[in-house]
Amino acid sequence: MADRLKQVTGHLTNSYGRGLLAGEVAIVTGAAQGIGRSTALLFAKEGARVVVSDLDGAKAQAVVDEIKAAGGEAIAVAGDVGADDFPKVILHATISKYGKLNHIVNNAGFTFDKMLHTMPDEAYDIIMKIHVRAPFRLIRAAAPYLRIKATEGATPENRSIVNVSSTSGLHGNVGQANYAAAKAAVIGLTKTVAKEWGPFGVRANTIAFGRVDTRLTRAKEDGASIEIGGKSVALGIPAKLANSSGAMVGIPLGRGASPDEAAGAMLFLVSPLASFVTGHTLEVTGGAGI
Repeated sequence: MADRLKQVTGHLTNSYGRGLLAGEVAIVTGAAQGIGRSTALLFAKEGARVVVSDLDGAKAQAVVDEIKAAGGEAIAVAGDVGADDFPKVILHATISKYGKLNHIVNNAGFTFDKMLHTMPDEAYDIIMKIHVRAPFRLIRAAAPYLRIKATEGATPENRSIVNVSSTSGLHGNVGQANYAAAKAAVIGLTKTVAKEWGPFGVRANTIAFGRVDTRLTRAKEDGASIEIGGKSVALGIPAKLANSSGAMVGIPLGRGASPDEAAGAMLFLVSPLASFVTGHTLEVTGGAGI
């Protein structure tokens, strides 16, 4: 790892010329749009072979087509991350195609907002299932491909896990008892993985995003939705909050992030530049909450 880090911090080599993630394989869930799409595109640009996973197979394939058109390599794997067979399906596709796995980015998710006193069990349970249980099950299933002791004297491959959290998980948020609880839980999960898998050279980190311009932070009145269990769940926040100048109050940079900026933080954590960073929660908030 030290040799690889040397390559990317000023000693330009053929490997660096091919990107920070040259020859590595990354699974990115929820990669058909928003932060996930930007992450998949950026990883591919940096030389990774990307497994683009999403509930919407057509959109996932469109991202793969975009990557290939730019000279990168990727495959699409459609599926619900909460399905019992999802880990088996995506890992089989990954290993069959590329023969190994370096990184998992557990990005897939959505919000199902209700005030706590009116929140039904199903709204709480589905958010916990997608944001906590699903990452846990995928990481557990990937153990044979990540918990690999390096041959004595050999430089271990760069291997990592990034779980996406939120400022809601750090500070709570009105109307998001379910989401806040799930995003807090994933931080504890990540720290545990860091401790258990560190001896195998696997790093595990969390990103807590603040306001990023995605369908989850745009006006609910725009009509974005996701179908869960045959029911349509509206995404976004009320227009009066999404579009008000007050929405940016408390952010020192005075704006939200773009999905591409969010993807940059993802790249940092999986890259050799973060070779000694594990168990950390990186706040990508424009300074909000400091």
